[in-house]
Amino acid sequence: MGDQAQESNLTVILALAANVGIAIAKIGAAVLTGSASMAAESAHSVADSFNELLLLAALRRSDRPADRRHPLGYGKERYFWTLLVAVAIFGMGALFSFIQGITTLLGQARAETEYLVGYVVLAISFVLEGTSWAQGFRQVRADARDEGLPFFSYIRRTDEPTSISVLLEDSAALTGLLLAFGGMGLHQLTGQAFWDGTASVLIGVVLTLVALALGRINKNLLIGNQADPRLVAGVKEILARAPEVEWVVDIVTMTFGTDQVLACARLDFHDDLGAGDVERACVRMGNELHDAYPEIYEVFLEPVPRDDPELRERVIARYGRQIDQPPDAFTQ
Repeated sequence: MGDQAQESNLTVILALAANVGIAIAKIGAAVLTGSASMAAESAHSVADSFNELLLLAALRRSDRPADRRHPLGYGKERYFWTLLVAVAIFGMGALFSFIQGITTLLGQARAETEYLVGYVVLAISFVLEGTSWAQGFRQVRADARDEGLPFFSYIRRTDEPTSISVLLEDSAALTGLLLAFGGMGLHQLTGQAFWDGTASVLIGVVLTLVALALGRINKNLLIGNQADPRLVAGVKEILARAPEVEWVVDIVTMTFGTDQVLACARLDFHDDLGAGDVERACVRMGNELHDAYPEIYEVFLEPVPRDDPELRERVIARYGRQIDQPPDAFTQ
C-alpha cells in the first residue's frame, strides 16, 4: 500500500471515529433539547458515519489486482462507492434536515429545554469535527502540492476522491454545527421556533450542495475523464520526438482509477519503415511512457495515415480540430 493510500485510510478512520462519537452525543442532545436543528445534525452525523464505512470499502475494493474479468483492475470501484456517499449525504442527511426544519416552521416543533446540554454537545462536536477536518485538509493540501497544482484546481482535477469526500463532509459538518448553534441560540433568545427550523433547513441546503459536488466529481470519474493535461502534453512530446514518427495524429487518455491512466495514440510513421521497425518503435515508446509517467497503466499505439478522411472526421468530432495538425495534414 502506497503512502497516499495509507494516508487516505488514516483520514477515513479518524473521520469515522469522530463521527460515531459525535452522532451518539447529538442523538442524546436532540432527545433532551427537542431542537430541530440538533436532530438534523444527529442525522447528519449518522449519515457521515455510514459514509466513512463506504469510503473504507472503496479503498479496500479498488486496490484489488486486475484479473481476467477486469483486465484494467478495479480502480473505478472507488468512484462507485464515493458516489454512494453523495447519495447517502442527501438521502440520510439533507432530506431529514429538510423534514425537521419544515415541520418546525409549520408549527409542529417540540418545546426546547436543556439548552446548555445542546451547547456543550455542539462545542465538543466542533472540536472533534475540526480535528478530522484538519487531517483531511492536510492530506488534500499535501496531495495538491505533490501534483504541483493549486488547492482548488487539485480538487477539480483529482482522480482520488476519498480524501476530498472526507474534507467536504467535515466542512459541511462544521458549517452545520455553527448553524445549529445559531438556531438554538436565537430560539432561546426570542422564543421563536422559526430560527431553529430555519437552521435545520439551511443544514439541509449545505448537505445538498456537498452531495451535488461529490456527485459531480464522481460522475465525471466514472464516465472517464481525460488524464491531467500536463501528462497528455508530455505523452505527445515523447511520441513526437521519436525518430520513426512523422506526426502524432491523435491522443486519447482516460483515468480509470487513482493513479491509473490508459493512453492511446494514433501515429503516422515514416513510410520507409518496415513492419518490424514499427513494432520495435512501439515497444520502445511504450516503455518510455511508462518510465516517464508511472501512472500510465496501459499504452496502445496505432499506426495510421494522417490523411485518412474517416480518421480526420473522428478526430475533429472529438476535439473540434486535429492535434496541432501540420499545414499539409487533412487537407480538404
